[in-house]
Amino acid sequence: MDFTLPQDLVQYLNSLDTFIDHEITPLQASNDNERFFDHRREHARTDWDNNGLPRDDWEDLLAECRRRADKAGFWRFSLPKEYGGQGGGNLWMAVIREHLASKGLGLFNDLQNEHSVVGNFPDIVMLRGFGTEAQKREFIPGRLEGRYSFTFGLTEPNHGSDATSMETRAGRETRDGKPGWRIDGTKMWQSGMHRASHCIVFARTSGKAGDAKGISAFFVPKHTPGLKVESYEWTFNMPTDHATVSLTNVWVPETAVFGPVDGGLAVAQAFVHENRIRQAASSLGAAVFCIEESVKYARRRKPFGKELASNQAIQFPLVELATQAEMLRLLVRETAWRMDRVPHYEIEKRLSDKVAMCNYWANRLCTESADRAIQVGTLSRMVTMRVNTKDGIGTRWSGV
Repeated sequence: MDFTLPQDLVQYLNSLDTFIDHEITPLQASNDNERFFDHRREHARTDWDNNGLPRDDWEDLLAECRRRADKAGFWRFSLPKEYGGQGGGNLWMAVIREHLASKGLGLFNDLQNEHSVVGNFPDIVMLRGFGTEAQKREFIPGRLEGRYSFTFGLTEPNHGSDATSMETRAGRETRDGKPGWRIDGTKMWQSGMHRASHCIVFARTSGKAGDAKGISAFFVPKHTPGLKVESYEWTFNMPTDHATVSLTNVWVPETAVFGPVDGGLAVAQAFVHENRIRQAASSLGAAVFCIEESVKYARRRKPFGKELASNQAIQFPLVELATQAEMLRLLVRETAWRMDRVPHYEIEKRLSDKVAMCNYWANRLCTESADRAIQVGTLSRMVTMRVNTKDGIGTRWSGV
């Protein structure tokens, strides 16, 4: 058993760092773009008079970053070659995401909104595995070209991790001679709703609350009559793009069904597992950043002429966190490695528990490392809030 990273992966990380240094860091430093990352960050990013949504100039900067990363061949890394990617697997993505997050926060990798120069595409994973040929031809190229984007409509006001108890309902209904489905219900945390072209809505189509079978997924165009944005939920770390959406007498044609009727839970799980192992790796990287910066500060700071790091009260908590980071890294990478070796539809049966363990502990370790960094004194309150709030997203909004 060899735990050494493959040489080609190490080389990829080096080339990624070179690209960031030459392209993305100068972009962040130009045109006062540092306002999106320093003490002005929250105000610079947030349009307070427009529901607290992201400002256009902030999202334009993110888009330019992605354009450059795409041109350089990094953004689509995890996608298959037919979509311009390199077929990067879960293990490589886990290592890359940890590496980027451990560098700290910046335009190259912003944890608040899952932006990264190496993109994450769980929606395309869903489409490749469950979309019809017509849906694949339309949505995948459109998604990569920026013509389409999707929200993920699983969570409801009264149901999060207990998704099989969802109250949203869909039933067959013919309108104007066309077969289709009527959908009624409410969804929360519809991230990206302000830019979305469609909502991927999960609804119970048969069975009773709690049944795994009987849930179906639908593509619902954003401007479908009866679909309404009720509010955008303001969060501790702004801006927000997390909408609460109601569906009242919403009708979609039969072609809107995404995946097998009554088998939509598998569609949702394809999204969740692909996303969470990479979120776990990012949280691990953020924790490593906090730990390493704490150690540097403790060695640099010399109250009464003596290094802060010489005190056991400083040493022991940091050693404990560093030990946990080492153990978590092994768990994340082993889980990602195993995910690469089983068919995607088997991950839920064979590795769901391991993915959940990674996500749970990574989020917890990150927040504990950020808290410790505050106590050591190394991180400014603003920077630490950014790390902490990101992992609030991971811990609460990912349904752990």
